[in-house]
Amino acid sequence: MAQNAYLVLENGQIFKGKTFGAVKPVVGETVFTTGMTGYLETLTDPSYYGQMVVQTFPLIGNYGVIPSDFESKRPSLTAYIVRDWCQVPSNFRSEGQLDAFLKACGIPGLYGIDTRELTKVIREHGVMNGEIVYDLDQCNSQAVQDYRVTHAVASVSCQQAETFTPAHPKRRVVLWDFGAKENIQRELIKRGCEVIRMPYDATAENILAAKPDGIMLSNGPGDPMENTGIITQLKKLCEAKLPTFGICLGHQLLALSQGARTHKLHYGHRGANQPAKNLQTGRVYITSQNHGYAVENDSLPPNAALSYVNANDGTCEGISYTDMPAFSVQFHPEASAGPLDTGFLFDEFMKMMEGGR
Repeated sequence: MAQNAYLVLENGQIFKGKTFGAVKPVVGETVFTTGMTGYLETLTDPSYYGQMVVQTFPLIGNYGVIPSDFESKRPSLTAYIVRDWCQVPSNFRSEGQLDAFLKACGIPGLYGIDTRELTKVIREHGVMNGEIVYDLDQCNSQAVQDYRVTHAVASVSCQQAETFTPAHPKRRVVLWDFGAKENIQRELIKRGCEVIRMPYDATAENILAAKPDGIMLSNGPGDPMENTGIITQLKKLCEAKLPTFGICLGHQLLALSQGARTHKLHYGHRGANQPAKNLQTGRVYITSQNHGYAVENDSLPPNAALSYVNANDGTCEGISYTDMPAFSVQFHPEASAGPLDTGFLFDEFMKMMEGGR
């Protein structure tokens, strides 16, 4: 039988619910995501490291657990909060139940709360810390106030280099892993790329020694400005003028290496319905996103130009560089967000490696 549990936010608001998944008190940054499907990709996206994720869609778990859809081997989030979870999933690909999966991974869940109201609170007050407790006398307000997501990239990156080779390799790409989603690697392999996945602490020399045709800068969690070592190495790497494609955190780190600035958003962009406008064509793409920071538009250096902006708030969604074969986007072109997907950006990267722009 599920026991009572409480989400206590740093502003003092309390949401009462019930437990599923693992039962343990945790502290984390409380964020919401608006995806109507894709809860398995959300659960296993390393970019949620250190965060308690609230699903705005009310019913979660209806197609069970499908390991082939995972974006990493295990969840990196701190807790999972839903309105209702489906106890009897129905899908021919399902290999388990959400509750059992969260228990096995040691991730606490909370259900039965008003996620609509909770989302409104986060939208109004901004992302804030919170804790899940099972007795209100257990609350530790100081721990909640002091909590910060730190050492995020080091916690989710691979630990050593690994090579993945397709049947007929055409190009060699170093995937610099800051918490890379598996589908980035799949998209590269599908296009005939041998992928050398390198850890976050790889040096420019390590990467260049692999003799790649191009560099893929992956997504990942946390404050981009915390990664000073990566930024320094990336600045060196850019001097080699290799074709480079950055996604999400990789997009931010590339901009920082060129002298731009980043800032934390009020409540971030998380979900599969974020509109990104191409400034050259005027076309708007519905994209999948998961980030709490953005590159400041007015901080771009002379060698960088905005290529995409968020149609809702005007924040930076893409940058192209004029003095090197490099571009980046804040959204996830590997995520198949809708009928106007942006997977063609991988094709542009392939053309860039072939000598075109």
